[in-house]
Amino acid sequence: MSLRPSSLAAIALDLLASALAPPRCAACDAPVRSLAALCGACAATAQRASCSDQDVAAYVYGGAVARAIGRMKYEKRPDLARPLGDLLWRAVEPRAAGMPDACVVPVPLHPRRLVERGYNHAALLARRLGGRLGAEVYPVALARTRETPRQATLDRRARLSNVAQAFRAARAGALRGRAVWLVDDVRTTGSTLDACRRALLEAGVTAVATAVVARAE
Repeated sequence: MSLRPSSLAAIALDLLASALAPPRCAACDAPVRSLAALCGACAATAQRASCSDQDVAAYVYGGAVARAIGRMKYEKRPDLARPLGDLLWRAVEPRAAGMPDACVVPVPLHPRRLVERGYNHAALLARRLGGRLGAEVYPVALARTRETPRQATLDRRARLSNVAQAFRAARAGALRGRAVWLVDDVRTTGSTLDACRRALLEAGVTAVATAVVARAE
């Protein structure tokens, strides 16, 4: 695995931070070695996902990976985007050469949900991935045109209609002619990612590859 200078700098900063505040497992808070996301016991429950160059998932949704994602999103743990973002980076990095000048864009939250949570977890993952890849990150390049019910509460058919026309490119000029890594935490039916992909392509993006920490199977 070859690393860009910016990626090496980010890792060096993490090693320094680890010396000041020892890292903890993203799922259970047990001590872990530097740059590790999960302790040995939690890692044993994590199953790597199969993926393609255009649809990358680091793990299958379940076990410790699901616990860590839930903690990040619902237990006010934005700090967990760092280790989870590193899991995502390790899955994306071998495929990054195929999109050498790609930028990174997160799936957006509706403004009201953003206020409720206090942060967009996908934007934090995107920032971590972009830092590791040495890629530009556009955290508000996409916007939600309307608030939608949580996808997890809906069946497959309802999920598809729920997000139809729910996204638009907010920075079309910056994205036109670019390739994009589209980032989210979990892919279930793929309806949200597909809706975001369509909005990006309509804005003049040349290619969109999705990158998620986990995929439901």
